[in-house]
Amino acid sequence: MTSPGPSRNPLPALAAIALIVVVLLLLFAWVGGWLTPNRTSGSTLVNILQYNAGRIYPGFRRAHTKGICVSGHFESNGAGIALSRAALFTKSVAPVIGRFNTGAGMPESNDDDQIFHGLGMRFQLPDGEEWRMALDQTPIFVVSNPKDFVALQIASKPDPATQKPDPDKMKAFLSTHPETQRFLEYIGKTPMPSSFSNGTYYSINAFRFTDATGTVRYVRWQFEPEQPFTALDKSKAAALGPNFLFNDLLQRIHNGPVKWHMILVPANEGDETNNATVAWSPDHQRIDAGTLVFDQIATEEEGHCRDYNYDPLILPRGVARSEDPLLPARSAAYSVSFQRRAAEGPRPDAITIELQHNGGAQ
Repeated sequence: MTSPGPSRNPLPALAAIALIVVVLLLLFAWVGGWLTPNRTSGSTLVNILQYNAGRIYPGFRRAHTKGICVSGHFESNGAGIALSRAALFTKSVAPVIGRFNTGAGMPESNDDDQIFHGLGMRFQLPDGEEWRMALDQTPIFVVSNPKDFVALQIASKPDPATQKPDPDKMKAFLSTHPETQRFLEYIGKTPMPSSFSNGTYYSINAFRFTDATGTVRYVRWQFEPEQPFTALDKSKAAALGPNFLFNDLLQRIHNGPVKWHMILVPANEGDETNNATVAWSPDHQRIDAGTLVFDQIATEEEGHCRDYNYDPLILPRGVARSEDPLLPARSAAYSVSFQRRAAEGPRPDAITIELQHNGGAQ
C-alpha cells in the first residue's frame, strides 16, 4: 500500500487569490476616488462635462465628440533613443491608428464653432507594447488641476437662452485664475489652422523619459506638419459647410499621405514640469524623432477608432507620467467616458449624423 504524499497547505494559494482580489478592489477604489477623497474622480469629471453640455448624447464621447479615423505609420529615425528606451524610438516603423476631432461635446456641432482641434493616437510598438496619446493644438491647457476644471465647467455653462456663459460667473472665475485668462488670450490672438493637416499637435503635459543608461529627463513633445500652415479665415468658415475640416482632410489623404514630424523637447533646469498651463520658453533642445504618416481615412464606424480609449497613461517602457495632477485625472475621465458610451451601445458616428442633419454629403 502506497502511503499518501505530504498534504499541501492551501494557505499560500488562498493568500495569492486574496491578494489579487484586494489589488482589483484597490484599483476600482482608486479610479472612483474613494482612496483619495481630495482627488477629483473620473466620474465627477465626466458628470461635470455632461452638466456643462446640458444633455447626454448616448453612445458618444463626452468631449471631442466629433471625429474621424485615420491610419498609417510612424517612421522612427532613431534620434529619440537619446532620451528614451521606448521601442517607438528605435530605428523602425510602427503602425498607428488615429482620430482627428474637434473640441465640442455635441455630435451636431459645426466646424466653424470650434476653437481647437485634437488628435488621439494608438501606436503598436515593435516589441508588442502600445503607446497612446491625446494631443491638442494648443501647447498649454486651460487649468492646472482637476478641481479648477470642475469649477470652470460650472462657471462656463451656457445659458439656455443666450447659449453663452453667464458673464458675471466667468468674470469671478477668471479673477482668481490668471492661468485661464492667459489661455483665453492665447486662443484669441493665435491664428487657427485652416485644416487638421497643417496644425501642430502638443502633448501639453510633461512626461518622464528614461534612456538605456537610466537617465531620466522630463519631456514634452509635439507633432509639427510638413504641410504649410495657413490660417483659418473665421469670417468665411461658415460658408465652407458644417464639416469643412473633415471634408478637407478626406480630400487631402485621398490625394496622398499627410505627414508630421515628432519633435521631442526636453525640459531645461527650472522648467515647470507639473503645470500644463505654463508654456516653456523657445530656447530648448529639439530632437526630431521621426515622421508620422497618415495615408488611410474612414468614418469612425468603418475605421474602428471609435472604440479606442486614447488614455495618455497607456505608456511604453521608457516613458512614465510626471507629477502633473491632470494626467491621472485625464486617464480616469477617459475610462469612465469609455465605460458609459460602451454600455449605451454604438451610435452612428458624428460625421454621418451631421451629414444627414444637413441633407447629405457636401
